[in-house]
Amino acid sequence: MGIIMFNFFSTIFDILATISFILFYPIVFLTRLHTKKDSGTRLTKLGLFKSPELKENVIMFHAVSVGEVLSLEKLLKKTKEQFPNYKLVLTTGTKTGQELAHKKYSEIVDFITYFPFDISFAINNFLNKINPSIVLIAETELWPNFAIQFKKRNIPLLIINGRISDKSLGSYKNLKLFFSPILNLYSKIYTQSELDKERFIEIGTSSEKVEVMKNLKFDIDKTPSDIDLKKGENKVLIAGSTHSGENEILISAFDKLRQSHKNLKFIIAPRHLERVKEIEQILSNYNYTFGYRSKNNDFTNFDIIILDTLGELKKTYAFSDIAFIGGSFNKTGGHNPLEATVYNVPTITGPSIKNFRDIYSILTKAGAAVLVNNQSELEKTLDKFLSDSEFYKNTKENCKNIFQDQQGALEFVIDKIKSILNI
Repeated sequence: MGIIMFNFFSTIFDILATISFILFYPIVFLTRLHTKKDSGTRLTKLGLFKSPELKENVIMFHAVSVGEVLSLEKLLKKTKEQFPNYKLVLTTGTKTGQELAHKKYSEIVDFITYFPFDISFAINNFLNKINPSIVLIAETELWPNFAIQFKKRNIPLLIINGRISDKSLGSYKNLKLFFSPILNLYSKIYTQSELDKERFIEIGTSSEKVEVMKNLKFDIDKTPSDIDLKKGENKVLIAGSTHSGENEILISAFDKLRQSHKNLKFIIAPRHLERVKEIEQILSNYNYTFGYRSKNNDFTNFDIIILDTLGELKKTYAFSDIAFIGGSFNKTGGHNPLEATVYNVPTITGPSIKNFRDIYSILTKAGAAVLVNNQSELEKTLDKFLSDSEFYKNTKENCKNIFQDQQGALEFVIDKIKSILNI
């Protein structure tokens, strides 16, 4: 894009964005003022905030919400380790993302704040306080003015772990004339898969800007497991991070399966330990013996173990044969299935998976996880895993293969940062 066209393009975008902001934001402001939603964030999003000295040697990451914030965990730690002379900044677009970022990364990242509104006034206020050497945006966030202002300042702007969902593709294609010039303002776009690369090119990105990096979310470590609950020849089903309303379903399903699978044992791990009493109450209606991990009980004397300890869920997945991931039979949106599948444990989820939809899409297509819609489907799937040894073996192998195929993204991104920063 020539200088004259770029200046024209950027001016038009800025005028349109500013007019839209002036017209519509007062309505949003009044609505959220009444509901007290996002209180205290508005000035920050206008770039009106205090920050430490962040004028040089700054690596900035942006993660719009919870899923993207979680996906950056290992990358942030590795970046801190590999670039000790650089300050790290992390921005988010949502309140839940901001809260999680502060909770998880306050000791790793030098400054955490909100992403600015996409108007030049807010972006330039932001950049007058924070002058990044490079910016890495997790997955797909396309903000015209943001990209324009960074281009004007010659700040490298990258999309990492880039993806375009089936649902989004049609909209992007319909607005290709709008998105194409924006996408080509980015220095590089690194995608999760060859399909995502093709989609970015299809909606107007220059092919030389797009490269496959695989998926950051799969770069997770296996925690060595010292869990031994004496399962012997038994099979162990674990229900991890369960929520209220799910425990009844899972215990009932276990009860029905035990009628034909006498060697089945069960570990139930509530997301919140205050749910232990609830689980005890439900189990009192059945004739199963149950013990507690906190008391070092095991399957020698018990049919069911309640995992009532902190920090042991991942290791307990490794001990188990089949995993159900909780938060998926209610509106929670699911929890991370990779904590189980990394140990080649076949995984089942309910229908509520909004927090990890992209991961489940990969896992289910690869045959490493199964999505069920209700208790009946859950029971049928569990029965198949327990009865069909070939199906179970193939699913375990699929877990192994998908991790081998997807890993490597972490080192890829670190190498790209080093190359761009000439380190």
